[in-house]
Amino acid sequence: MADPRFYSVAPPRSLRDLAAIAGATISDEAAADELVRDVAPLQDAGPEDISFFDGKKAYRDAFLESRAGACVVAPGDSADSPAGMILLAVADPHLGYARIAQAFYPSLDDPPTAQVEAVDPSAVLGAGVEVAPGAVIGPGAEIGAGSRIGANAVIGPGVCIGEGGFIGPLASVRYCLAGDRVRIAAGARIGEDGFGFALGAEGHVKVPQLGRVIIGNGVEIGANTTIDRGAGPDTVIGDGVIIDNLVQIAHNVRVGRNSIIVAQVGISGSTTIGDNVVIGGQAGIAGHLVLGDGVRIAAQSGVMTDIPAGATFGGSPALPQRDWFRQVAMLRRLTKKNLDDR
Repeated sequence: MADPRFYSVAPPRSLRDLAAIAGATISDEAAADELVRDVAPLQDAGPEDISFFDGKKAYRDAFLESRAGACVVAPGDSADSPAGMILLAVADPHLGYARIAQAFYPSLDDPPTAQVEAVDPSAVLGAGVEVAPGAVIGPGAEIGAGSRIGANAVIGPGVCIGEGGFIGPLASVRYCLAGDRVRIAAGARIGEDGFGFALGAEGHVKVPQLGRVIIGNGVEIGANTTIDRGAGPDTVIGDGVIIDNLVQIAHNVRVGRNSIIVAQVGISGSTTIGDNVVIGGQAGIAGHLVLGDGVRIAAQSGVMTDIPAGATFGGSPALPQRDWFRQVAMLRRLTKKNLDDR
């Protein structure tokens, strides 16, 4: 279930209605009038939820172990589904799920209503909180003691920020639960939409992003960095992480404790970064990868595969450090020989 501090779900819908929305076929017509109350990721879904499985190997175990009452699948994935799960079969499960999720959450990111006071009366501010001119703090937000909110910053509805925090000028923090001593520099964007679309022949369908950003204690986030909220699972930044300026962290990414991410790094969705990882500037990390504890990534590397704990990689595509150095040396020799032969 999506966090009710941030999201309002529409009333329950029958499987018959959802199948029509998705253009799907129900595996058990006798269950067509059963009600579904929400959408949820495979690993979090319960008997009254609907999820989706797009056939990717990485999610097969989660599908087989899911407690979802219903699931949108491709026709070929119906044979080995969990007992009792009702299936909605459609050629493109991701697209079908996107349409269903939109039905449950039709009003995400509606324009905010006008408010007279910059700090909503229902917001809770701890002792000694400072709010600079022009800052806006939304309904139900909680700001811990001793925190400072910079000029023209925006703290969205339901956001929680721990004690001793600093939110810089013009930063925005939405759909977020942050720990103590978190520093978010000017212009950062925390909790905006992840880049989630289901591709369709008639146009791309936006998948509602229903997760949060969870930020641990003692985290520092640089100026103009963007951290997207999760699509269903949360985006998680562990304790003690330091993130430089102009970094992009996509939805569902998990960054382990005390990791360092240097400027202009891009991390694609659903990638897991271990503890004490260092990623050099302008590196790009593909999606759905796992980088183990203590990994080191050289600047401007392009990481396209999982990396085991303690390894150092560089280059594009990124390789183990020794192989990368050999490639660079070989290219240098070949270039010199070519120039000498002219």
